[in-house]
Amino acid sequence: MTDTAVSATAYADRDRLAALWYQEVERFRAERPESERLWRAATPHLPDGVPMLWMAKWPGPWPVYVTSAAGAHFTDVDGLDHVDLCLGDTGAMCGHAPPASVAALSAQLAKGSTFMLPTEDAAIAAELLSDRFGVPSWQFTLSATDANRSVIRYARQVTGRRKILVHDYCYHGSVDETFATLDADGAVVERRGNIGAPVPPSETTAVVPFNDIPALERALATGEIAAMLIEPALTNIGIVLPEDGYHAAVRELCTRYGTILVIDETHTISAGPGGMTKADGLQPDAVVVGKSIGGGIPAAAFGMTAELAQRARDSLELEDIDVGGVGGTLAGNALSLVGIRATLSEVLTPAAFENMTARAVEWTAGVQASIDEFGAPWQVTRLGARAEYSFRATPPRDGAEAAAADDFELQQYLHLHALNRGILITPFHNMALMSPATTSGDVDRHTVAFREAVESLYG
Repeated sequence: MTDTAVSATAYADRDRLAALWYQEVERFRAERPESERLWRAATPHLPDGVPMLWMAKWPGPWPVYVTSAAGAHFTDVDGLDHVDLCLGDTGAMCGHAPPASVAALSAQLAKGSTFMLPTEDAAIAAELLSDRFGVPSWQFTLSATDANRSVIRYARQVTGRRKILVHDYCYHGSVDETFATLDADGAVVERRGNIGAPVPPSETTAVVPFNDIPALERALATGEIAAMLIEPALTNIGIVLPEDGYHAAVRELCTRYGTILVIDETHTISAGPGGMTKADGLQPDAVVVGKSIGGGIPAAAFGMTAELAQRARDSLELEDIDVGGVGGTLAGNALSLVGIRATLSEVLTPAAFENMTARAVEWTAGVQASIDEFGAPWQVTRLGARAEYSFRATPPRDGAEAAAADDFELQQYLHLHALNRGILITPFHNMALMSPATTSGDVDRHTVAFREAVESLYG
């Protein structure tokens, strides 16, 4: 294992951890020869043998190659069955190949997939999203990143302001403005790992800690902020939940200072059919949602209040509407729209969320039982159908506290240990997500394996 920064609460016995890691690597090598063969064949034409470099972060000496998936399981090229608790980091939250989505998508493929013209499904998909999230006017993209970029551009257009406000250690896809964090002196700087930033983030972005109302008001009072782009709970740095009254303050302060409030529900849709916006009665000016809504194909959307949609439309000239930096020729294509319609109406239903949430409750209880049994200084937090453990004794209040508890080597060991027992969790943190097809038996497999892993460290 490589040398990495170790948090103050990290696992102390690094020699033991290294020995455990070596055992798991050897098991991985022995059980996955066909994945190794395919990976070696791919390396001449794919950097690190993967189609996107972030895939190299999966634990183990090479990635696992998948042959097929259905529901909450997938099978790899070595014939091993896995319980998938990663689910494409929300992209497959509806489960793999959900029959209703597959049928609708297959039928549309046979009739054509992209026309640069609307289909009947567009209005149906928009109405379904409006019913769930409470904002009436929708546009469609291929990713939540695209949707966030579009809303940011509209916010700048209608306010005449330049800066975007985000939370420290936020995640909103690959939007340039969001790769900003606060240094020890409170200055806005590039987040570690940011690649090729076009300008210093301090020129485009203001950053405040999550749950810090005084800092929020100071940032908004400058009058420079076009939009505040937030997840209603942080999800990509461990789950950080809002304190009582925080969202009410966010809404009031954005209104007071003329800032457009954008809620990105791409991950927090785990809270229910309408995400935290619906569950907690939030009142954004715009909502972004992506990944899960297309049934497994690229699809995303952003919705606006009637007032914001009208302001945006009034600011645009028809002659120039296609060169304004919003949308691409594949956005709003017929295939994506039929996927959204089928997935929202037949797969990610309110009843499905009840089952998903129940499984997440079981998963959380299983993790907590092992933490308690062996006295591990960790905690576990749940957000609807999504749950995550972190290497600190108490839930984090903001992103900086969550980041300080990170331990990459420990995380890699736990992920590889799970993978070797046929369980996939999200590689970038310790998150498990439940699909409509996830069963109590699937959760039990993780509970047994997790207890074994914690025992190996603390027993």
